[in-house]
Amino acid sequence: MPDKILLIEDDEKLTQLLSLYLTRNGFEVAFGHRGDEAKQLLKQEQPDLLILDLMLPGMDGLSVCREIRGTFSGKILILTASDDDMDQVAALEMGADDFVCKPLQPRVLLARIRMLLRRQTGSSHESTSISNRQVTPSVTSEHQLSLGTLSLNQLTQRCYLEGEFVNLTPGEFDLLLLLVSHADEALSRDTLVKSTRGIDYDGVDRTIDNKIAILRKKLNDDSTLPSRIITVRGKGYMLVSGQWS
Repeated sequence: MPDKILLIEDDEKLTQLLSLYLTRNGFEVAFGHRGDEAKQLLKQEQPDLLILDLMLPGMDGLSVCREIRGTFSGKILILTASDDDMDQVAALEMGADDFVCKPLQPRVLLARIRMLLRRQTGSSHESTSISNRQVTPSVTSEHQLSLGTLSLNQLTQRCYLEGEFVNLTPGEFDLLLLLVSHADEALSRDTLVKSTRGIDYDGVDRTIDNKIAILRKKLNDDSTLPSRIITVRGKGYMLVSGQWS
């Protein structure tokens, strides 16, 4: 069964073009043109992903996003003609998973849609709360950084968990070191990519997400409901200090 997309866009011509393009690329598409129709259409269509224009009659996209986020478990992709960072930040804070700027490039939109739908089903339900038992990473020697039972040697790039050696690639080690150094702080994909790879995040590259999945596995974190390295909706990834005792 194809993934179902609900498109809420007031430009009827654009709606027709996008519906045709997405249908040709294997999706089932339903659509509406008003923000105040979104809640009823979601209930009626039960989509896997909602594409929501920011400026809509009846109710704007941000208000729709805020109203439905608590009950809609699918992904939300915002379309915006604004290049104002505050609009984009507001959309993410309201619960949107991603945004694409107009004028739309169909291939970019398709890549973003596929990226969102590839994410593990359980990721949207991961806890975003931090354990009350926060632990501050400690530097036990010039090159040694420890957090509970987790220990990293920056000189040899060796990792130990509960005294057992964990075999990490250089890229995995650098990512884990960054997360440990900023324990209990949500780090965006852009920050993680820039800090570990020295390039800007293009919104499509899944390298960081893949490395996070590998780190979770190697560090005995539950892949379906992680507690050690969690996903913080709209912000990025966070290493929880209280989970390493």
